[in-house]
Amino acid sequence: MTAAADLYPDELRLLVDRELAELRFGEERSTDGIREAMRYSVLAGGKRVRPVLALATARAIGIDPARILPVALAVELIHTYSLIHDDLPAMDDDDLRRGRPTCHKAFGEDVAILAGDALYAEAFALLLGHQTGEPADVLAASARLATATGVDGMVGGQYLDVKDAMPNGVEGLRLLHALKTGRLIGASVECVLLATGAPAEQLVAYQAFAAELGVLFQVVDDILDVTQTAEELGKPQGSDERHGKRTYVSEFGLDGARDLARDAHAHARELLAAAAPAGDELARITDYIATRSS
Repeated sequence: MTAAADLYPDELRLLVDRELAELRFGEERSTDGIREAMRYSVLAGGKRVRPVLALATARAIGIDPARILPVALAVELIHTYSLIHDDLPAMDDDDLRRGRPTCHKAFGEDVAILAGDALYAEAFALLLGHQTGEPADVLAASARLATATGVDGMVGGQYLDVKDAMPNGVEGLRLLHALKTGRLIGASVECVLLATGAPAEQLVAYQAFAAELGVLFQVVDDILDVTQTAEELGKPQGSDERHGKRTYVSEFGLDGARDLARDAHAHARELLAAAAPAGDELARITDYIATRSS
């Protein structure tokens, strides 16, 4: 298989990076400090998988990616908020993110909490205020993003994680990661279809692909957490093991997790072929996720 770095649609990532750098959060000069913390985390780099998925989805359904930028950027702001809060001492207690000190290490816990809160609010201000399209469609996309990141989504998954409250067995593990990781990845795809008024049957087909892509992402993430160094990951290595968290590696072993990743990759490609025969960039992102090393 082609090296992961060669698969990724970097032109879409660069577009996201340029647009993120142009964002401004409020105008009150006395709050410059929180804006600095927000931009510190938002502009820390990374592959921008979620917003790139959104832009690639737009292209797969024949829409100019630039038209869907507010959706894509809103998803990335929410993802960044989740990373800031995940790193806090009360959560994962990590000191390194994307190769540099985490937000709370650089600005203090109080400012980091507020920076995350502000990014969540700014994401919806951006989506509701700047996404073009039929108002009902934009509202539907906004509602899906809110649900994907609330109690029935990312925050619910984070609760299951910190309280070790998921059911026993593989189904409990899948539920945890479907909520904590998969729902936002799914929303990266689904919100594009909703915002552009795509037909229901097309949305269902893309949802199936996005759900399997979320599984693939998490299985690979668990593998990398035990096989890569902190320098390669840009964050502490072995963090899940250190906190005694259940992962695909802890449940199935490293070889078993690799088998699961191969199966999820194959299934995601099958579902994508059914949903988007012309989705070349989505196929490249799927292959990148399966073969990435950080």
